[in-house]
Amino acid sequence: MKIVRGRAADAATSLRSDTFTGTVWADPVLPATDGTTINVVTFAPGARTHWHEHTGGQILQVLAGQGWVCAEGGPARRLLPGDTVWVPPGERHWHGASETTLMTHTAISIGPTRWHDEVAAGDYARAHNIEESA
Repeated sequence: MKIVRGRAADAATSLRSDTFTGTVWADPVLPATDGTTINVVTFAPGARTHWHEHTGGQILQVLAGQGWVCAEGGPARRLLPGDTVWVPPGERHWHGASETTLMTHTAISIGPTRWHDEVAAGDYARAHNIEESA
C-alpha cells in the first residue's frame, strides 16, 4: 500500500508541448506505478491533447472549468466539473479545454499511451457547435 499526500514527492510540474496543442500543465500525483500514472492536468482555453489511446484505458475526473472529450468517429462531448469519463483500452480520443475557459482534470492512465497526430483546428472548432442536452 502507498499513500501519496497531494502529489508525487520530488516531481516537478511540467509544461507539456510535444503531444498537446496550446498551453498545458501537468502536475504528477503518482509517477508510473504498476503501469498506472496519475496527473492533474490544466489546459488553458483552447488547449487540447493530440489524438491518443491507452493500452489499459483512461479515467478523467473533471475538477474545474469546461472542456471537451471526443472519441474517434463520434461527436465531441462537453465536460463539466464533477464529470468522470471512462475511455476503454485502445479507444483513440482527445480531450481539452473549451475555447473560452480553462479545464483541470485528474487523468488516470492505465498502461502505455500511444500518441498520434494533432487534432485539426476544424475538428476542434466543430466541438463548439454541438448543443448537447445530456
